[in-house]
Amino acid sequence: MKKTYFLLIALLALCSHTAWGWGKMGHDAIAYIAECHLTPKAKKTIERYLNTSIVHYASWMDAYRFEEPYAHTSLWHTAWVDENNNYDPTRKADGNAIKGIEDTMELLRDYKSLDDSTVVVSIKYLVHLVGDMHCPTHVKYPGIKGFNIYVDGRKLNYHGVWDSYVLDCNVRWSAIEFQHILDRCSKREIREITAGTVRDWFRDCAVYCRQIYDLAQPEQHFKSPDVWEDFLNPALPIAERQILYAGYRLAALLNELFG
Repeated sequence: MKKTYFLLIALLALCSHTAWGWGKMGHDAIAYIAECHLTPKAKKTIERYLNTSIVHYASWMDAYRFEEPYAHTSLWHTAWVDENNNYDPTRKADGNAIKGIEDTMELLRDYKSLDDSTVVVSIKYLVHLVGDMHCPTHVKYPGIKGFNIYVDGRKLNYHGVWDSYVLDCNVRWSAIEFQHILDRCSKREIREITAGTVRDWFRDCAVYCRQIYDLAQPEQHFKSPDVWEDFLNPALPIAERQILYAGYRLAALLNELFG
């Protein structure tokens, strides 16, 4: 317990307050779980374009989001739902995660007619954005604004807590370890998880992830290791579920396009 708490304090000293979405650990895990469920044809085709594993580019969009050629993607990492937890296309209509995924999918349906560079960057978009749409604080709800919490007196943005700290304070697994530990669903269960459209998946995320706003309140102070553990213990399974589901759904999407 105390080890986890002290690890958090050390991480706070090293990490900025910029929120990216899962962080490298989570995005790598999602991409590797997806890679393990690609059809042989999809895997071969994708690797022919990338010349490497999709895991290598799992966080690429975060690294390049402010570079001039990709600045238009800087708003693609989150998306809004309405009061009924359905995707709201009117919010950030020029740039959000769901629009980014849907537009990229539409483009890639005819990938053989595209130049290689367009296919490469489009695959990078999908690998990252399917992960981001599953990150709990990347679902934007009406009436819920961003806020801070305090751990040992240090201010944390709640968005950033779910991007990185929930995983960093509980596990230090590699992508392979995430897959080995989490990827235990049957074929029937995977079919159920991947059924429907991207918008159906996002609604599932919205319904499931709303519970994170019961775990912490704006300006809440976690003053002891015991109280912080009371937050982390239910938070980790939420993050693990979302990472696993994102991996399965990313694989389904890539198999549909390339498999």
